[in-house]
Amino acid sequence: MDGLNKFDGDARFMRRAIALALEGGRQPGANPIGCVIVLDGEIVGEGYNEVDIRHDPTAHAETVAMRRAGERLQQFEFRGATLYSTLQPCGMCTMASIWAKIGRIVYGAERDQVHSMYFEDRHLDTMDFVRDAFRDDLSVTGGLLGDECAALYIGPNEDVPKDEQHNR
Repeated sequence: MDGLNKFDGDARFMRRAIALALEGGRQPGANPIGCVIVLDGEIVGEGYNEVDIRHDPTAHAETVAMRRAGERLQQFEFRGATLYSTLQPCGMCTMASIWAKIGRIVYGAERDQVHSMYFEDRHLDTMDFVRDAFRDDLSVTGGLLGDECAALYIGPNEDVPKDEQHNR
Protein backbone atom coordinates (compact mmCIF):
# COMPACT_ATOMS: atom_id res chain seq x y z
CA MET A 1 0.00 0.00 0.00
CA ASP A 2 1.53 3.34 -0.94
CA GLY A 3 1.68 6.29 1.50
CA LEU A 4 -1.34 8.07 0.03
CA ASN A 5 -3.56 5.02 0.37
CA LYS A 6 -2.30 4.39 3.89
CA PHE A 7 -3.10 7.99 4.86
CA ASP A 8 -6.55 7.69 3.28
CA GLY A 9 -7.20 4.50 5.27
CA ASP A 10 -5.89 6.06 8.46
CA ALA A 11 -8.01 9.17 7.91
CA ARG A 12 -11.11 7.03 7.31
CA PHE A 13 -10.66 5.15 10.58
CA MET A 14 -9.84 8.35 12.47
CA ARG A 15 -13.03 9.90 11.12
CA ARG A 16 -14.93 6.95 12.59
CA ALA A 17 -13.20 7.61 15.93
CA ILE A 18 -14.23 11.27 15.66
CA ALA A 19 -17.84 10.20 15.00
CA LEU A 20 -17.71 8.02 18.12
CA ALA A 21 -16.27 10.91 20.14
CA LEU A 22 -19.13 13.15 18.98
CA GLU A 23 -21.62 10.42 19.92
CA GLY A 24 -19.99 10.10 23.34
CA GLY A 25 -20.15 13.85 23.80
CA ARG A 26 -23.94 13.70 23.37
CA GLN A 27 -24.47 10.86 25.87
CA PRO A 28 -25.09 11.83 29.50
CA GLY A 29 -22.16 10.53 31.51
CA ALA A 30 -19.90 9.90 28.52
CA ASN A 31 -17.02 11.95 27.18
CA PRO A 32 -15.95 12.93 23.67
CA ILE A 33 -13.00 10.61 23.21
CA GLY A 34 -13.40 8.01 20.48
CA CYS A 35 -11.40 4.95 19.55
CA VAL A 36 -11.46 2.19 16.95
CA ILE A 37 -9.28 -0.89 16.67
CA VAL A 38 -8.64 -2.17 13.17
CA LEU A 39 -7.28 -5.56 12.19
CA ASP A 40 -6.78 -6.58 8.57
CA GLY A 41 -8.68 -3.51 7.37
CA GLU A 42 -11.76 -4.22 9.51
CA ILE A 43 -12.95 -2.51 12.68
CA VAL A 44 -12.93 -5.19 15.39
CA GLY A 45 -13.63 -2.95 18.38
CA GLU A 46 -14.77 0.59 18.98
CA GLY A 47 -16.03 2.84 21.71
CA TYR A 48 -16.05 6.18 23.43
CA ASN A 49 -15.17 7.13 26.98
CA GLU A 50 -17.75 5.55 29.36
CA VAL A 51 -16.10 6.27 32.73
CA ASP A 52 -19.08 8.08 34.23
CA ILE A 53 -21.70 5.82 32.62
CA ARG A 54 -20.10 2.66 34.02
CA HIS A 55 -18.70 4.20 37.21
CA ASP A 56 -15.45 2.61 36.07
CA PRO A 57 -12.23 4.65 35.98
CA THR A 58 -10.78 2.22 33.42
CA ALA A 59 -13.61 2.63 30.87
CA HIS A 60 -11.63 4.98 28.63
CA ALA A 61 -12.42 4.82 24.92
CA GLU A 62 -9.32 2.72 24.23
CA THR A 63 -10.05 0.12 26.90
CA VAL A 64 -13.72 -0.04 25.90
CA ALA A 65 -12.62 -0.69 22.30
CA MET A 66 -10.09 -3.33 23.46
CA ARG A 67 -12.74 -5.12 25.52
CA ARG A 68 -15.07 -5.21 22.54
CA ALA A 69 -12.29 -6.41 20.24
CA GLY A 70 -11.41 -9.14 22.74
CA GLU A 71 -15.03 -10.28 22.95
CA ARG A 72 -15.41 -10.28 19.18
CA LEU A 73 -12.12 -12.03 18.46
CA GLN A 74 -12.20 -14.22 21.58
CA GLN A 75 -8.61 -13.30 22.40
CA PHE A 76 -6.70 -10.76 24.45
CA GLU A 77 -3.81 -10.03 22.10
CA PHE A 78 -4.24 -7.92 18.99
CA ARG A 79 -0.98 -8.42 17.10
CA GLY A 80 -0.99 -6.47 13.86
CA ALA A 81 -3.92 -4.30 14.89
CA THR A 82 -3.98 -0.51 14.76
CA LEU A 83 -5.59 1.54 17.51
CA TYR A 84 -6.99 4.93 16.42
CA SER A 85 -7.79 7.42 19.19
CA THR A 86 -8.94 11.02 18.92
CA LEU A 87 -6.64 12.03 21.77
CA GLN A 88 -3.12 10.94 22.68
CA PRO A 89 -3.68 7.91 24.92
CA CYS A 90 -3.15 8.32 28.65
CA GLY A 91 -0.67 6.21 30.59
CA MET A 92 -3.20 3.50 31.41
CA CYS A 93 -4.35 3.15 27.81
CA THR A 94 -0.81 3.25 26.46
CA MET A 95 0.23 0.44 28.81
CA ALA A 96 -2.91 -1.54 27.94
CA SER A 97 -1.98 -1.18 24.26
CA ILE A 98 1.48 -2.50 25.00
CA TRP A 99 0.11 -5.47 26.97
CA ALA A 100 -2.50 -6.19 24.28
CA LYS A 101 0.26 -6.37 21.66
CA ILE A 102 -1.30 -3.61 19.55
CA GLY A 103 1.00 -3.13 16.56
CA ARG A 104 0.37 0.53 15.91
CA ILE A 105 -1.15 3.50 17.73
CA VAL A 106 -2.47 6.43 15.69
CA TYR A 107 -3.88 9.40 17.56
CA GLY A 108 -5.31 12.77 16.65
CA ALA A 109 -4.99 15.61 19.17
CA GLU A 110 -1.63 15.94 20.85
CA ARG A 111 -0.93 17.05 24.41
CA ASP A 112 -0.10 20.63 23.47
CA GLN A 113 -3.36 21.03 21.51
CA VAL A 114 -5.66 20.47 24.50
CA HIS A 115 -6.02 21.53 28.12
CA SER A 116 -3.57 19.85 30.50
CA MET A 117 -6.46 18.41 32.53
CA TYR A 118 -6.73 15.58 29.99
CA PHE A 119 -3.41 14.14 31.12
CA GLU A 120 -2.42 12.65 34.44
CA ASP A 121 1.10 14.02 34.65
CA ARG A 122 2.72 17.36 34.07
CA HIS A 123 6.05 16.15 32.74
CA LEU A 124 5.72 12.52 31.70
CA ASP A 125 4.88 11.90 28.08
CA THR A 126 3.11 8.55 27.91
CA MET A 127 4.78 7.90 24.57
CA ASP A 128 7.92 7.33 26.68
CA PHE A 129 6.22 4.08 27.78
CA VAL A 130 6.24 2.92 24.16
CA ARG A 131 9.87 3.88 23.68
CA ASP A 132 10.89 2.10 26.88
CA ALA A 133 8.74 -1.03 26.45
CA PHE A 134 10.24 -4.38 25.61
CA ARG A 135 8.57 -4.10 22.23
CA ASP A 136 10.14 -3.23 18.93
CA ASP A 137 7.02 -4.04 16.94
CA LEU A 138 4.88 -1.11 18.12
CA SER A 139 4.83 2.18 16.25
CA VAL A 140 3.11 5.45 17.07
CA THR A 141 1.83 8.18 14.76
CA GLY A 142 0.49 11.36 16.34
CA GLY A 143 -1.37 14.33 14.98
CA LEU A 144 -3.56 12.61 12.37
CA LEU A 145 -6.46 15.02 11.76
CA GLY A 146 -5.11 16.73 14.85
CA ASP A 147 -6.97 20.02 14.45
CA GLU A 148 -10.30 18.23 13.92
CA CYS A 149 -9.67 16.07 16.95
CA ALA A 150 -8.46 18.97 19.11
CA ALA A 151 -11.71 20.82 18.34
CA LEU A 152 -13.50 18.13 20.38
CA TYR A 153 -11.74 19.25 23.56
CA ILE A 154 -11.11 22.26 25.74
CA GLY A 155 -8.17 24.25 24.42
CA PRO A 156 -4.82 24.54 26.18
CA ASN A 157 -5.29 28.16 27.23
CA GLU A 158 -8.98 28.08 28.14
CA ASP A 159 -9.86 28.95 31.73
CA VAL A 160 -11.58 26.00 33.39
CA PRO A 161 -12.58 26.15 37.08
CA LYS A 162 -10.49 23.68 39.10
CA ASP A 163 -13.59 21.77 40.28
CA GLU A 164 -14.54 21.08 36.65
CA GLN A 165 -11.13 19.81 35.62
CA HIS A 166 -10.38 16.12 35.13
CA ASN A 167 -7.29 14.67 36.84
CA ARG A 168 -7.07 17.45 39.43
